[in-house]
Amino acid sequence: MTVSISFVCRAEDGGKNVKRYKVTVEKTYPHDVSSYTQGLFFHDGRLYESAGQYGRSRFFIADHTTGKATKNINIDARYFAEGACILDGKLFVLTWQEHECLVYDPSSLRYLGSFRYAGEGWGLTTDGTSLIMSDGTSRLRFINPSTFLEERSVNVKLDEKNVPLLNELEYIKGEIWANIYTTDTIARIDPATGEVNSLLDCSGLLKLTDRKLSTDVLNGIAYNPDEDAVYLTGKYWPKLFKIKKVW
Repeated sequence: MTVSISFVCRAEDGGKNVKRYKVTVEKTYPHDVSSYTQGLFFHDGRLYESAGQYGRSRFFIADHTTGKATKNINIDARYFAEGACILDGKLFVLTWQEHECLVYDPSSLRYLGSFRYAGEGWGLTTDGTSLIMSDGTSRLRFINPSTFLEERSVNVKLDEKNVPLLNELEYIKGEIWANIYTTDTIARIDPATGEVNSLLDCSGLLKLTDRKLSTDVLNGIAYNPDEDAVYLTGKYWPKLFKIKKVW
């Protein structure tokens, strides 16, 4: 995706007065710098990651402390892999413009089948009942995992204004966290109303000395319930960050 926007997230005087928190690092780990990170999440103590780009899309399970993949599959070159999550014993991986969600066994990464859907596929997470999907707009869709039919949707707003380009998603303790594509901001969203509760400022997370010409945007939110901790990374980033709890 090569979209460019100028979306400013800030707390306003009056109105909702959304809080903004500055993210700081608690611990740093290696991350696969060749991964164009699309989906990132923990399951049973292991880090799962989907990586995009045509001809280079893949899905892998990694040891988050070393960044090394313990299991890896390459995805057919006709697909641009996007967000991913596990629900009801199945691994779901969206594709960008192919209108197809690929389904795998989460342990063996064996291909099981696919679902069709309308529109683009960007981020994917789950509240334990529904799949929650972003499509590059301000809309979040709640999807039945058995049929992949939309059950409902919410429009994400900040101070009554639409928040566009919602990308990678993570469901954390009753909230949806969303990367806002091309920005260093993460929105924390009420899944019932779509209202943004607060914003996380991640600017400066990856230092200039760690950046190369290939380094791309912040994208990747993973909650590890075993630690009650949140991890962040980005596309082609060499590091994975465990962040301090400041909210």
